[in-house]
Amino acid sequence: MEINGPAAARDFGIEHSAKESKYIVFLDADDIYDDTFLECCYWTLETHPEASWTYTDSVNFGERNFFWRKWYDVEWEKQENLLIVSSCIRKQDLLEVGCFGITEKKVYEDWYLWLKLIKAGKYPIRMNSLLTYYRQKKEDSELKESNVNNKKNAMKLIEDVKSNIVQYNQAIQFPKYDYNWEDIADERIKVVTKKNNDDKIRVLMILPWLVTGGADRFNLDLVSKMDKDKFEFTIITTLPAKNEWRHYFEKYATVYDLTTFLDMKDWLSFINYIIKKNNINLIFNSNSQYGYNVLPYLKARYNNIPIVDYVHIEEWYWRNGGYSRDSTAMQNVIDKTYTCNENSRRVFIKDFGRKAREVKTVYIGVDEKKFNPDKFEKQEILQNLFTSKEIEEIKNKKIISFICRIAEQKRPYLFFEVIRKLNQKRKDFVVVIAGDGPLLSGLKNKVKANQMEKIFKFVGNMKDTERIYKISDITVNTSIKEGLALTSYESLSMGVPVVSSDVGGQKELITEDVGIVVSCLQKEEEISNYNYSDEEIYAFVEAIEKVLDNVDDYKVNCRKRILDGFTINRMIKKLEGEFEKIVNNPNKTKIENGKNLSNNIDILKHLISTFLVSNKLEYDWLVEDFNQKNVHRLETVNKKIGYEHTLEYKLKHPIVIALRKIGIYNQCKRILGMR
Repeated sequence: MEINGPAAARDFGIEHSAKESKYIVFLDADDIYDDTFLECCYWTLETHPEASWTYTDSVNFGERNFFWRKWYDVEWEKQENLLIVSSCIRKQDLLEVGCFGITEKKVYEDWYLWLKLIKAGKYPIRMNSLLTYYRQKKEDSELKESNVNNKKNAMKLIEDVKSNIVQYNQAIQFPKYDYNWEDIADERIKVVTKKNNDDKIRVLMILPWLVTGGADRFNLDLVSKMDKDKFEFTIITTLPAKNEWRHYFEKYATVYDLTTFLDMKDWLSFINYIIKKNNINLIFNSNSQYGYNVLPYLKARYNNIPIVDYVHIEEWYWRNGGYSRDSTAMQNVIDKTYTCNENSRRVFIKDFGRKAREVKTVYIGVDEKKFNPDKFEKQEILQNLFTSKEIEEIKNKKIISFICRIAEQKRPYLFFEVIRKLNQKRKDFVVVIAGDGPLLSGLKNKVKANQMEKIFKFVGNMKDTERIYKISDITVNTSIKEGLALTSYESLSMGVPVVSSDVGGQKELITEDVGIVVSCLQKEEEISNYNYSDEEIYAFVEAIEKVLDNVDDYKVNCRKRILDGFTINRMIKKLEGEFEKIVNNPNKTKIENGKNLSNNIDILKHLISTFLVSNKLEYDWLVEDFNQKNVHRLETVNKKIGYEHTLEYKLKHPIVIALRKIGIYNQCKRILGMR
């Protein structure tokens, strides 16, 4: 049989597929699927029987490299093909529209199919994760040949079908807030627990997202460095985000972002599916509020699976304790809570009444091989960051670095005031600001207004921060709150002393021979008050001066401090031992607590419903923030969305104003501006 083109070949495949086949998926030679693509497609369509097909955003690579994130809109689709051929389609809907139904070569056959489906009243689901990859070649591209050699004939086919589209349905698009007191589904798809022939510990990690940050670095170190012969990780994320670190995690773990392909009512069902399919025998939650709210249900369903969590910081300015309060609320089902410093452990015991034996400190540590000053050449880094004139000007000056997210928690405006006062006393230094965030523009405005541009160098958010440490003589941390700052570990590992606020566990790491800890004189609940006391400002100035004047004496001790007790391998070995101990000897009291809860499954599901409803404002906000920043929309499409759905409108909404007054607004503000 002669096959005339890709459309005819696909039709042949559809026609000869097994009778019981429910879905058809196309894979061209220049396309690649993520390992979870088919699984996510299946779940998306199984939970949305009204939709005809599903597709994801895509990564283009090869001749050109970019992300394909297009907002689906039928009017836009009629003018330009927004969709990708690597999609999953209901077979019955394909047959209903006659499949592709064309034999011509080098035409827009996939665009033609989408328009035929739209004409028939069908619509897709757009999953917003980057689970497909399209390789663009310089030559022999079918798409290019369609554009150049056969455009007239191709467009005639398109015009014929789109001219008959009168009524249509728009797509379901993730991320979205979609919960409205619906029944929580927990058994959408039946699965038999997988039997394994090894003794691996299979960990389900429930996290908010996979973004740039200290907590995420800890999570990445965990999955990447633990013994692969003993541990296997599956990660579920629960908040809309760009997840710029996802591809790093996927090298070592299977990742599912629930916000990209499932309605909230189906999340619990998917978690049950993962626990059974992957034979999970340890649940690890960190910084996910949704995760905390499902732990009682999971303990009721899986009494013998131990649960642990890791809390990086207690935040009194956010929900009067933040994740520490969540952890305490769920202490009856959590076998062990880990924290990154002894101060936080004491807070758990003293302020939250936790049992001492159930809370343990595991210091995060740092990769001393990566953060090794001997690996870098200072002059080369300076030449990449500064002009020749600037290098000459700073030749005999000290470099003070401020490396963090430029947000309220880090108090960048306090740092500016400290530098302003320091500049009045001495001129032998410059400042490097490495990071971005919601207060960056405000910080730059302060620098400009005070004519201090020659002192400050803004280098943006840098992936390779070790280069900044290498050129630094001192790093400064003015945070109002920390667990134990990763930047402090990194700085010391690179041989650079630290001046820091006395918050969290900073003084557990920063001893008097490697830096100075300065008393924090501002209350946490006053985080948005930028009028800092002269006493605190001058205390920082005095500390910085002392280190600058004796910098060589401090530097000689810094790296030794890390090597003696705070390396990443030490952390990994400790957690490996902890996980093995807990899995082999789960807490019997927690098992009994789980059994007692098992008679109240419906109540536990209702509590999850209550959380999802109460979380609407924050989640909806994150959805709009993600779509505004990452998804390409035409102006006409934006107008259709309406002003009432924009972030600007929500900031002015009476509910948001009311939430400001009672403090809950800080949660939204924190998520949006202080990741």
